[in-house]
Amino acid sequence: MTLSLVTSMALFAFAASFSPGPVNLVSVSNGARYGVVKGLSFITGATLGFILLFLIIGFGLHHVLATLPLLTVILQWLGIAFLLYLSYQLFSDSGELNNNSEAKAPDFITGALMQWLNPKAWLASLSGIAAYIPEASTEQLLLFAGLYLPICWLSLAAWLWAGIMLRQYVQSPRSMRLLNKTLALLLAASCILILL
Repeated sequence: MTLSLVTSMALFAFAASFSPGPVNLVSVSNGARYGVVKGLSFITGATLGFILLFLIIGFGLHHVLATLPLLTVILQWLGIAFLLYLSYQLFSDSGELNNNSEAKAPDFITGALMQWLNPKAWLASLSGIAAYIPEASTEQLLLFAGLYLPICWLSLAAWLWAGIMLRQYVQSPRSMRLLNKTLALLLAASCILILL
């Protein structure tokens, strides 16, 4: 595999991981609301969930989806429904900053599940594999996934850090509610953009 192909795959992984999307927005909210520990758990789950999805698609699911396009549509609508549910949860959050709220923080499992229901993750996997390694060998697929792993994690960590930095400005329930409502509306808007 040439250096230019590896560089191209890394740039694709960065663009797909760092660009705004549902998981990125939840990472910001998580950082602002719950801080580093809960946030790192979420982004680690999201990263590993994405890598597992990427590998499964690379090892053959993309052929199944190409044969059964209705399955792709069903998965997309399930993902959008889940993201709208998360948006509603975020929008209706009280903004209270007490310790009991930490039990509701999006965790490792939520992060992993979110990627499986995130249309952006499916599109990034399918388009990346189709563009760079359409007849992927195991070695090529593992290399691409190996590039994606740190790039995805670091990209989500940057969004988490942005939320942690915002935390100093959202110390009251009122300001936290405003941030949550803003992020919820952006999350809902991302669902509309996925459909366009």
